[in-house]
Amino acid sequence: MDLNLDKEGFLRHLTDWNTEVALTLADNEGIALTDDHWEVISLVRDYYRQHKISPATRVLVKVTRERLGERKGNSIHLMQLFSGKPVKLISKIAGLPKPANCD
Repeated sequence: MDLNLDKEGFLRHLTDWNTEVALTLADNEGIALTDDHWEVISLVRDYYRQHKISPATRVLVKVTRERLGERKGNSIHLMQLFSGKPVKLISKIAGLPKPANCD
């Protein structure tokens, strides 16, 4: 699949995103998406639609806890799914712009 990505691997156009694109972006990062991954991706896309910004890590943990419960609403769970910098990686796979607070 030929994607229009920036130098860091983020989609240049939000409208290019779909589940097939997400699978390709995740594969580029060495991640096989599970239902748990898709829950978080969907949550972050919903948050972006409402606020026009990707959530910061603390906000993401809080929103995840509110929507998915204590077991999934913690930074350890997010790190297990999306290692390194979870918010940056989730945003990338979700087809969103690079979060402003990520280097």
